[in-house]
Amino acid sequence: MELCFITSNKNKLEEVRRMLGVRIASRSLEIEEVQSLDPGEVAAEKARSAYALVHKPVIVEDTALHIKALNGFPGALIKHMEESLGLDGICRLLDAYSDRSAKAETCIAFYNGSRLMRFYGAVEGMISDKPRGGGGFGWDSIFIPDGMSKTFAEMGTDEKNRISHRRKAVMKLRRHLMGR
Repeated sequence: MELCFITSNKNKLEEVRRMLGVRIASRSLEIEEVQSLDPGEVAAEKARSAYALVHKPVIVEDTALHIKALNGFPGALIKHMEESLGLDGICRLLDAYSDRSAKAETCIAFYNGSRLMRFYGAVEGMISDKPRGGGGFGWDSIFIPDGMSKTFAEMGTDEKNRISHRRKAVMKLRRHLMGR
């Protein structure tokens, strides 16, 4: 089965290819994205739309950052919050709260034209007081996983990928594809 990963993010593509361990094609498509805090809802709708355009099994990923002090906001809307406030602004926003805990969550939706499956991965952690680190992408420089002192952006690629929310979701997808 040929899988097509729908993404315009080259960093996500490389991470998923490395973790999945199988050959996957990729396409960047302009797909209208449903606005929701739930990455599963967003990924499912994107997968259905993508399949309608490429007519082959697709995987679509959506990621969320749920901040406890903000009642789970911004969730899957993190990209918009990052564009509006910047990473420094998100950190400063949380200075008004004693609780900086957050959950990083990824949903990978697999759709083959008849069956939609969602695979989730999550990592608990906290938002740092300021962006730190030069690696990673997106909001990696402000998320510190529980039990760690470094942000994802301060970790090497292998260290981050061993514990990341994306890895957990990809491994569930991999087990499904391998029939386990």
